[in-house]
Amino acid sequence: MNKYELALVVSAKLDDAAREAVVEKAKGYVTRYGGEISEVEEWGKKRLAYEIQHERDGYYFFVEFEAEPTAPAEIERHVRIMDSVLRYLIVRRDENGEEAAVEATAEDAAPAEEAKEEN
Repeated sequence: MNKYELALVVSAKLDDAAREAVVEKAKGYVTRYGGEISEVEEWGKKRLAYEIQHERDGYYFFVEFEAEPTAPAEIERHVRIMDSVLRYLIVRRDENGEEAAVEATAEDAAPAEEAKEEN
């Protein structure tokens, strides 16, 4: 089983109960396709970089789960048609977690800065 993270941006026009129902429905899709949810983070209401469906704000949720490689496609297929979800993204996480991604980004940025200074 692979580790994945589902990021959801839910409409800010919904009340708290409806917003929780949307997240529970997305979590239900994860478990329906054999996924095991390990953590759900709510980042709260954030300003969007640009309007999406005439909305400037959205509520951000991150669901970490483990599932078989075929599960993300099925989950995306269902989340895509949910009206209250403005944006979504499922990414596969490596074994080391976020730390490895941060280290790789810092190492990649150093040569770019050196090249910029040479010009």
